[in-house]
Parts: sequence; C-alpha cells; structure tokens
Amino acid sequence: MEHSPGPQNVRARLLLASATMLFVELALIRWTGANIVHLSYFSNFILLGSFLGIGLGFLMPADRGKWLTRWAPVPLAVLVVLVREFPVQVRQTSGEVIYFTAVKTTGLPQWVTLPVLFGLTALIMMAIGKMTADQFRQLPSLEAYRYDLLGSLTGSVSFALLSWLRAPSVVWGVLAAVALLTLGGRRNTIRYTVPLALMVAVLALETAASGISWSPYYKIEVTRPTSGSRDYKISANGVPHQSIAPLKVLGRPGSPYEQPYRETPRNSHRRVLVIGAGNGNDVAMALAHGAQRVDAVEIDPRLQEIGASLHPARPYANPRVHVHINDGRAFLERTKTRYDLVVLALPDSLTLVSGASNLRLESYLFTRQAFEAAHRHLAPGGAFAMYNYYRQNWLIDRFGSTLTSVFGHAPCITHYGGKKAAILVAGVTSSNQSCTASAWRPSGPVPSAASDDHPFPYLLHRTIPTLYIGVLGAILLVTLVSVRLTGVRLRRTARYVDMFLLGAAFMLLETKNVIGFALYFGTTWLVNAMVFAGVLVAVLCAVEVRRRLRQVNQLVLQLMLFASLAIAWLIPSHLVLGLPFAPRLAAAIALAFAPIFCANLIFSDRLAATSDPTAAFGANLLGSLFGGTLEYLALLTGYQALLLVVAVLYVGACVAMRFTRRGSGDVTSHEPLTVQTAPRP
Repeated sequence: MEHSPGPQNVRARLLLASATMLFVELALIRWTGANIVHLSYFSNFILLGSFLGIGLGFLMPADRGKWLTRWAPVPLAVLVVLVREFPVQVRQTSGEVIYFTAVKTTGLPQWVTLPVLFGLTALIMMAIGKMTADQFRQLPSLEAYRYDLLGSLTGSVSFALLSWLRAPSVVWGVLAAVALLTLGGRRNTIRYTVPLALMVAVLALETAASGISWSPYYKIEVTRPTSGSRDYKISANGVPHQSIAPLKVLGRPGSPYEQPYRETPRNSHRRVLVIGAGNGNDVAMALAHGAQRVDAVEIDPRLQEIGASLHPARPYANPRVHVHINDGRAFLERTKTRYDLVVLALPDSLTLVSGASNLRLESYLFTRQAFEAAHRHLAPGGAFAMYNYYRQNWLIDRFGSTLTSVFGHAPCITHYGGKKAAILVAGVTSSNQSCTASAWRPSGPVPSAASDDHPFPYLLHRTIPTLYIGVLGAILLVTLVSVRLTGVRLRRTARYVDMFLLGAAFMLLETKNVIGFALYFGTTWLVNAMVFAGVLVAVLCAVEVRRRLRQVNQLVLQLMLFASLAIAWLIPSHLVLGLPFAPRLAAAIALAFAPIFCANLIFSDRLAATSDPTAAFGANLLGSLFGGTLEYLALLTGYQALLLVVAVLYVGACVAMRFTRRGSGDVTSHEPLTVQTAPRP
C-alpha cells in the first residue's frame, strides 16, 4: 500500500515545483531570445506559451496526464537541441516598424520555427504545471497558494541572482535539471536523467564555445581580429553589435566618432557625457579631444568590461573617466552636472525590457522628454550629438524634427556609410554648431515624435503591425482549442466571465507597472526584477490580509480599487519623474501596488465563494492570455490609456460578479478553494 506524503513534504514539493515553474519560464524567455533573434523583440510570445502550458497543467484532472509528468524533461531537451542545431536569425523587414536584427536569415523558416517553439514551450510548462497542481490539491487552497507565491518569489529571485552573477546558460540548465529530478522522484530517475543530461551537455557546449559570455541582457560573443584587421567584433544575441577599433580608425574623416567634434569647433569639450559607452570607442575619442571629465554611461556591465580589457586605447583606465552602469535616461534624470557635449552613441538594444511589454531597453532615450532632459544638461555653448545606422529615412526625420523642436533650430546632419546612417549634432544655439555638410531637412512626411507615454521611436505610425496581429490571433485560437482539448467545457466556464475579466485586467495592470518603473528608475534588469518581486509580495500581502478577515465588503474593496486607479490615471508621469529619488520611489510604489493589492483582495474573496474552482481557474487563464494580447493596444493609445482599459475590465468584472454569484450556485466560504496564478515575469 502506497503511503501519501505528509503535509511538510507536500509543502516543500509545492514550493520547489512553483519555483521551478517560474525559473524555467524566465530561462526560456532569456535563452530563446538569445538564440532566436525575433524573440528578442517579441518575448511575450514565450510568456503566453508559458501561461497556456501552466494553465492546462492546472486544468487537467488529477487522474489524467500521468504520461505528461513521466516524460516531462523530453520536450525541454528537444527544444534546446532544436534551437542549437537549427539556429535561427530572422531578418524582419517591415514598413511599419524597424527591427535591429540579423543581417542574414538562417535556420528553419519562421512559419515553422515559431509554432514549434510555442508548442514545445506550452508542453514543457504544462508538465511542470501538472506537477505543481498535483501538490496544490493536497493542501487547503489558501495555504497552497501561499506556498505557490513563495515558490514563485524564490524562482524569480534565483534567476535575478544568476543574472547579477552573469552565470552562463549551463548553470541555468543544471539547476533546472536538479529541480526536475527531485520533482520526478525515484521512479522517474532514469527516464528523466537521459533527456536532462542531453540538455545540460548541449548548454555546456554553448558555454564552452570560444568568446561566449553572458550579461544580464545578452549572450555576447567576442571575435578576435584577423590577420588583416585590428578590430574586435562584438555580437549580442547573434547580431553584430559593436566593434573595438584603435584611435587611428576612429578618427578618420567621415567617422561618426569624430564628427561631433568637427561640427562643434568652438566647443571646449571639457565635460563630456557618453550614453551608450559600450566598449569605449566614444570615450577614447572624448579623451583624445582633451576632455577633462568623461561620464561613461553603459547599461550592460559585460560590454563595459570587454572594452576595459580589450580596447587598445585603454579609455576606461584613464582617471578622467567615470563609469556608470546604469540606464542612460535614468542617469540624465538624476545627475546635476552640465556638459559641453552629450553623445548618444549607438544605443540600439537587441531586446525588450521584459517578457510582458513592447518597450526596448533604449526606448526612453529617444522620446521628446529625453531630448529635453539632455538639453537641460548642456552648459552654455554646449552641444548634443546622436548617430546610428537608422535603416529608414523616416526615423532620421523623426529625430531631426524632434531636435529642431527642442533646440529651436535644425541640427547638422552628416551621412556616413550610406544615406540611412547619419550623425545629428545640435548646439544649444545655432552658433554653437558648424555644419560641415548641411542642416537637417525633412526628406518627406515627418512622423510625430515619440513620447514618454508612447515610447515607440521605431514604429512609423500609431498602429499595431500586421505581424503582431497575425501571431496574437493565432495564439488566442490555439489557446481556445487547447483548453477545449483538455476536457474543460467552455459552457461550464462561461459563468465565470468575471474571472476572465479579472485575469485580463490584472495582466494589463502588471505590464503598466513594469513600464512605469522603467521610466522612473531605468530599464535595467535590476529594476525589472524588483518590480516583479514587488508584484508577488503585494499579491502575497493581499492573501495574508484576506486570511485574517472573516468577511470583506466587496463594495468597499471595489471603491478602493477604482479610487487607486483614478489616482494613478490623474497623476501624470512627469510629476513623479520630477521628484527626488526617495519621494519618487514612495510615489511609484503607492501608485503601482495599491491597485494590485485591492484587486487581489477582490479576487481572493470571489474565489472564496467559488463552487467550481477548476472552471474558474480556466476562465482566469483565458483572461490572462487575453490581457497579454491587449497590451499591444499601447502601440495605438500609449501606456497611460491602458489604465482606462484596466478600469473598463474591472467594471465589467464587478458587474458580472453580481450576476454570476447569484445564479451559479457558488457559496460563501472563509477560504478560497483555489487562487489566481502568480504573476509571471
């Protein structure tokens, strides 16, 4: 006779399963984005696949799906081998949006790769979700949810710690393998060992490859100079990203590194700020032109370290250089220094801020408010310069027009390496710039400037690109079919339309908070990790409060929720951004986490009266996925308007709740039978 595990063992296994679930999800988002370039710009593709898989794992009845847990590591090993054996570099071409992707297309076709990846991701997470659900059912639901949240927090913090340590992918694989072996138990040791050993071996080969290292943002590869070249080449996520060159090369006529100094001949260049300092090319040029102080701001610590060790001019060893590992916009908002020259040096990133948003690491550097911040930090007679291979004339016109509006005159423009690569230089006054070529003039219709509320400089118009619409529509279709195939009857879940709306609203609310903190404190991985940890803590606090209350007044909770949403809507972001650090942090926490806390009190209380928790959970899952697709509305409306969408969804949920609780046969209880899935970064 088989003995059931004791409560302590169940709690420990639930904690481990939940931590593994979130850890593997985060690892998949990072690793697939590093090897399949398109996913660096569409990382919620993996997030939505993970939500689908976890939800199906929970929806599956306890007596079904045993085969899934027995063979859980197999789809994980298949995914890793597939991606490594058929590396994909997708070159996206679109008239609607610019992608800084690979220069060539390799691997299987996109229409093959993306569906296979989505299916494998869902299958992987479904297996881990089933393991978690099996433990969840053995505890009182509220206690089980507490351990689920604690496990999610453990998985999130663990992955953040590995990012801080810049651990390679093989370390992620080893930790995931150990956790899965533990969850699989002795009966599955051999069955688990073979695919997990294969996965770890493939990741070990990747890690051992020459020149490969990991930063908190990218997989970085450094290629040493060939016999006929002195330049080191740096690739990020498989895309050529930077090159390290000696001063003789950097200072050649027409060089973008030299041009800002040529066009500001009367500028002393004593104090120079370089945003996007990278390997140090621009820092070396500033020193060569006599700068007495150079503030070098770089978001990626690994890129700066590579420059410090390999750059022939050794710019980072110079005592006049002060290195700041930070987001460039965040540095501009905090520094009190005024500069003779501010250089925005090739800050095009190859990844998004998180798996739940369309914000790129550098998006807030190219808004009108960012240019205004740079202008405020220029000394009398100072100048601002930016350069890149912009790929489209309309993008050059967008930046040229924005600089003209901010500075009051047209900037100088010099093209290099083709018409779509340009240097823009704007002096505080027109007399502080000397155009060696010409002043900027529009080449055609000028698109509107990007703003802090609509930080999408690479999007031509306020529209949702057809690529996104097609993929998101396919994901929703696959979700509906998959949920139906699990045996869940959609008619049975229809009475939980309020749970559907609560899930969609919460997902949007979480995304809005990620974006807000990125603006207030920077788009660094640390800020992102802290926000998601804060969301988990806020949800956990709501659960603990609900446990201690015998009854709650839903009307009061709803009024508190809408009041907190109204305050967040009415307070503009520039007011928060203008506060000193401490009050800015306090305001950001209050505006972000008060609605989350209230929403989760409402959610927990609603589930306390649920007679069919599986159907309720399925409805909430569909809502979360739907909310993930609604996030793309920000491309049309901007991010502040998402709060209106959130409010509408919550209004619908509250109205539906009054009818569903009357007619569904749900009964009041002091403890939820099940709970909302923990937020997934």
